[in-house]
Amino acid sequence: MAFRKALKHTAMVGGGAVATVFGLSQLIEYRKTQHGLARLAHVAAEAELRVPFADEFPSRQAQLAALQNTEEFDVLVVGGGATGAGCALDAVTRNLKTALVERSDFSSGTSSRSTKLLHGGVRYLQKAIMQLDYEQYMMVKEALRERANLLEIAPHLSAPLPIMLPVYKWWQLPYYWAGIKMYDLVAGAQCLKSSYVLSKAKALEHFPMLKKDKLVGAIVYYDGQHNDARMNLAIALSSVRYGAAVANYTEVMHLLKTKDPQSGQEKVCGARCRDVITGHEFDVKAKCVINATGPFTDSLRKMDNQETKNICQPSAGVHIVIPGYYSPDNMGLLDPATSDGRIIFFLPWEKMTIAGTTDSPTSVTAHPIPGEDDINFILREIRNYLSPDVEVRRGDVLAAWSGIRPLVTDPDSKDTQSICRNHIVSISDSGLVTIAGGKWTTYRSMAEETLDAAIKAHGLSAAPCKSVGLTLEGGKGWTPTLYIRLVQDYGLENEVAKHLAATYGGKAFDVAKMAQVTGQRWPIVGKRLVSEFPYIEAEVLYAVREYACTATDVIARRTRLGFLNVQAADEALPRIVQIMGKELDWSEEKKTEELETARKFLYLEMGYRSRAEQLTKTTEINLDTQEVARYKKRFHKFDKESKGFITTVDVQQVLESINVQIDENALHEILNEVDLNKNGQVEIDEFMQLMSAVKKGQVSDSRLAILMKTAEETLDKRGPVTVDRSGGGF
Repeated sequence: MAFRKALKHTAMVGGGAVATVFGLSQLIEYRKTQHGLARLAHVAAEAELRVPFADEFPSRQAQLAALQNTEEFDVLVVGGGATGAGCALDAVTRNLKTALVERSDFSSGTSSRSTKLLHGGVRYLQKAIMQLDYEQYMMVKEALRERANLLEIAPHLSAPLPIMLPVYKWWQLPYYWAGIKMYDLVAGAQCLKSSYVLSKAKALEHFPMLKKDKLVGAIVYYDGQHNDARMNLAIALSSVRYGAAVANYTEVMHLLKTKDPQSGQEKVCGARCRDVITGHEFDVKAKCVINATGPFTDSLRKMDNQETKNICQPSAGVHIVIPGYYSPDNMGLLDPATSDGRIIFFLPWEKMTIAGTTDSPTSVTAHPIPGEDDINFILREIRNYLSPDVEVRRGDVLAAWSGIRPLVTDPDSKDTQSICRNHIVSISDSGLVTIAGGKWTTYRSMAEETLDAAIKAHGLSAAPCKSVGLTLEGGKGWTPTLYIRLVQDYGLENEVAKHLAATYGGKAFDVAKMAQVTGQRWPIVGKRLVSEFPYIEAEVLYAVREYACTATDVIARRTRLGFLNVQAADEALPRIVQIMGKELDWSEEKKTEELETARKFLYLEMGYRSRAEQLTKTTEINLDTQEVARYKKRFHKFDKESKGFITTVDVQQVLESINVQIDENALHEILNEVDLNKNGQVEIDEFMQLMSAVKKGQVSDSRLAILMKTAEETLDKRGPVTVDRSGGGF
């Protein structure tokens, strides 16, 4: 009751009331104590643990052999997302014999398709204050504590990010400021940096793309940002370091059960598994099985008991990636009230800009597809906050993806229709432990709670939890200046060195050692997969050591190329397949299959189809008379014989006349982007459709459009050669 009164008082007078309620000296002392506890936990965790695989990871084959040959594990975790990997790491560091299986790749589901934020949840705190909801308050407090822990244990993969909340009405300024300041104070010792208010002029200085009209000012607060798929992988690899038997592409076919001799009741005692790559099936015995399958929670629960009711309420969240020039390098944006009430984030990430997320009911699928309606909704909301000078074009969407958020209802609650705000840990009559719900930021505390429940229910002998302050894979040896040593010691490009340090941390040197000599003066080593991104060929080789089994694993989760630019990923795929094929001894048929599967992933799940359809669906040509005449003139500079179409030969001849050389295969790809009927030539109608789509912003960065425009301008500048300059004709 006292807490509810304190919250109510805070809501009325602002965030500063917290200091009044608790006492300023007590608050300072609390922060000092919390910081000291965190450091002690870190020291204890690092000192007490045995590291069986300190040098190299066991191969995937060795891990599969361990799964098959171990008589009985203490814990078998099903699911290789953030929560499942967190459970495996928690279990193995408690000295439990631990196994983990994932039917696809680590982080292949929701955990790689997040907003990339480590946050407590500003909107949850608002609800906690307005509704005097203690549960919401504690959920925010827990998430803020876990945010601080993640930033400490994986400094290479995460960092604080300032996020701007623009204010367009005077009365909102004190209202939002009070809420954001409360967010700082709830974080306590874990507050990253204090929030602050900006004037209109300062807000535009920090975020020049912002809409100026009616802008009053802005509030800036701090949350964390991370590379979600790499963070998930770091958790899984850390569990391998400490001795867990972990295998991706290993599917659970059904649960194993045995009868309890005392009660006669059936108990879960393991799982029948199948190696997805080879098809080989085998049993994994375990005293306890943990269901950490995210959106597929109910599938495994029904393997245990077909009559059990569904608890998962899946919700789809779509994100888009647009060029980095849409946002400052180090400032995000929060739209707290979109046209339909949803929150939209607008964040810089990996030198691009992420915008999202939507929130709509969906069905559970392993391959969610971003919808055109959701993409256009996000673009409309972006336009509301950006200056009219910035043209937000549909063609600027470089990638899009949909992630399924596994909201849950509590199976033990009387009201089974109510959505659980946080997460639930449930234990079935047969002993299956299920962890469901929650969010990325709280994966560690969710894992701790799950293992506590599993140990108690199954009578396991285990040490206390050691995951607080436990440095993740790559965290040791990382410093903000590590990239300088990579440049100096290996001759890597500055941008590539920064990328390797931020992706692999202290393990970046292992990647650099695998990089090939370029044969150029600079860089000395490190051949890029595509010119505009810092990913290098050595990372493909290193990805295989990190249990990458497919080309999709490399473009989606070991690197993030597929999430950043689908066209660049498509361009890099042949080389990736070639490198992996040599390393994994793939046949030509297997290479072709991998290429087709990865391209299907880009086409459906990363928004390539939506991007491509912006041209194919543009049946109406929206050009005025002058534009039609101008583009016809441009087209006929290439179609000199007035055939009504152009081919690679036509384009090549024009380019040669202006001393421009383009590889024939590259030229074929450029024309193929516009060749709608795929007959090997671009008709004038197809060219007009392209130019109309470019005009409407549905297509951007069309290589053919830019190439033909540049060639035309060069030809026009030359003009006819005079008799005097030609030597009088001799």
